[in-house]
Amino acid sequence: MSSISSHSTSEDRSSNDASASSTSPRPSRMTATGNFLRSPEGKAAILGVVGAVCITFGGFGAGSVRRRDPLLEEMHLSWLRFGHGFVLSTIIVWVGVLLMITAWVRLGRATLHGRTTVGELRWIVPAWTAPLLLSVPMFSRDAYSYLAQGALLRDGFDPYGVGPVANPGVLLDNVSNVWTTTTAPYGPLFLLLGRGITTLTGDNVIAGTMLLRLTMLPGLALMMWAVPRLAKHLGGRATTAVWLAVLNPLVLIHLIGGVHNELLMVGLMTAGIVLALEHRHVAGIALVAIAVAIKATAGLALPFLVWIWMLHVRDKARAEGRTPPTPVLVFAKTAGIGASVFVAVFAVSSVVAGVGIGWLTALSGSAKIINWLSLPTILAHLVTVGTSWFLDLRLDPVLYVMRLLCSIALVVILAAAWWWGRKSERNAVKGILIALVATVVLSPAALPWYYSWPLAIAAGFALSRTTLMVLTGLSTWLMLVFQPDGAIGLYNIVHVALAVIAAVVAALALTRVDPLRLRSDRSREHRAVPNAPKNTASEPTGDESTS
Repeated sequence: MSSISSHSTSEDRSSNDASASSTSPRPSRMTATGNFLRSPEGKAAILGVVGAVCITFGGFGAGSVRRRDPLLEEMHLSWLRFGHGFVLSTIIVWVGVLLMITAWVRLGRATLHGRTTVGELRWIVPAWTAPLLLSVPMFSRDAYSYLAQGALLRDGFDPYGVGPVANPGVLLDNVSNVWTTTTAPYGPLFLLLGRGITTLTGDNVIAGTMLLRLTMLPGLALMMWAVPRLAKHLGGRATTAVWLAVLNPLVLIHLIGGVHNELLMVGLMTAGIVLALEHRHVAGIALVAIAVAIKATAGLALPFLVWIWMLHVRDKARAEGRTPPTPVLVFAKTAGIGASVFVAVFAVSSVVAGVGIGWLTALSGSAKIINWLSLPTILAHLVTVGTSWFLDLRLDPVLYVMRLLCSIALVVILAAAWWWGRKSERNAVKGILIALVATVVLSPAALPWYYSWPLAIAAGFALSRTTLMVLTGLSTWLMLVFQPDGAIGLYNIVHVALAVIAAVVAALALTRVDPLRLRSDRSREHRAVPNAPKNTASEPTGDESTS
């Protein structure tokens, strides 16, 4: 009897505790923020902010600064660009990069254990981005080319007919020599943005760069909106997707710090794919068409969106008990509407910009880039070096042949991926991923930030921990192989070796607290115990996936 009474009392107490818990007021937003910042994940977020600040400050001396910078001279900081000041600036930049990578990997480990939420990661993105908005262009001088091309259109030149050299001035002075005579390879909408910016800022390089960055931010917002939704459609984890595709230092430092139009293009493309998956096909195709009007690469997604639309038409007919129309008729209808939307977007933007389709021929300008990130270049170097002891082969003709062979292989892969993608929505999106990866690898030229194209799509799938470790290592390596001023570090064996070591450590640290075993055994055992997960009930772990 006393046992029953005791049990009843215990149940009443538990019930009262549960009732009190359910009726207790939620902590205020300020309290919740404070609790998060005191957590290991919050400390990692703060570490990333410190890294971004270091990159911004160090960039004033070691970044892709203007060839003549009167602002630094007026601030008495021009010493940062020379001698010991330059060395100090370079160290500060690399410390900042490593801090951001360390913070990112720690957040990734927490994400794998379910200790982060999409909301938290979405707040960390602008926190890491804000300092970079004030930096000089980092790891690339492309921003100066963008401004010079916009100024061409502003001043009555055809950017598809002449290079920036036709319009001398301050903007031309800062363009990389290789691009001064190259015509614009970008779509008419991006040229319109460049014209608008240079019309507002004139030849003020600083104001132009800042405004150019601001015009890219909608792409970041679209990625933060679209990537979690893409994961929902493809069976991935929303938190992992945001961590991998948006919070990635490769994306933030290169696309925000480096001021690349990939950010706008990838955001529009990813959002367009999501809209197509959500049965808003015309809107999805329109967004991707706008992305193509920024940069042509997004056009790879358009043929696959036709398959998605066709699958939806078939499934709707079956759900309503009707016989689906013949595939040929459905293809003609969907492809016709999609092509009409695409043509309309391009016609309007081209007419407003006052340009034609010359950007199609200008796409070959990237062939001027020769580095070891491109498979044709790797093969050409291997052939010339491997046969040097019995043949005197020159790099240029061998490179031409290798680029031709890889271009043929690319066409075959794109056609095969498109045909394979007709079977399901998942296959169609995988086909887009295959097309983007093949384009990056087999194209005549590749740069680190090009890998942001497929990364945004791959993040939506359920990825095994091994795959995530590989992508972590690859992202880290790509982030480290260029110099802060945009110079290529791939031809410095020490630089490449250090980048490889950092990439391996980052990959291992994704699943191990102390991959180098630098801490004591007791410290490792204490830190190895994960905190209670925040979102394991609402999201699949994806750990069992092998995709």
